[in-house]
Amino acid sequence: MNIVSTLLHTVSKPNAYLDPGSGSIILQMILAGLLGVGVVVKVFWKKIIGLFRHSKTEQIDTIDPTEITDEDDQD
Repeated sequence: MNIVSTLLHTVSKPNAYLDPGSGSIILQMILAGLLGVGVVVKVFWKKIIGLFRHSKTEQIDTIDPTEITDEDDQD
């Protein structure tokens, strides 16, 4: 027990502090992160909305190229 108390008393206090510039950098990082999330949401908005919508999209009828005849081209 003596060894532990001796080791604890010899540990010096850290010589570190947060100056006002550190707080400014932290605030800038938080704001940049929020703006980055906003840009990502804006870019992928239609895909995000598509995940939550359950409506079926209408399928466009496609024309089979083998069904086209010369008679269709004469119109």
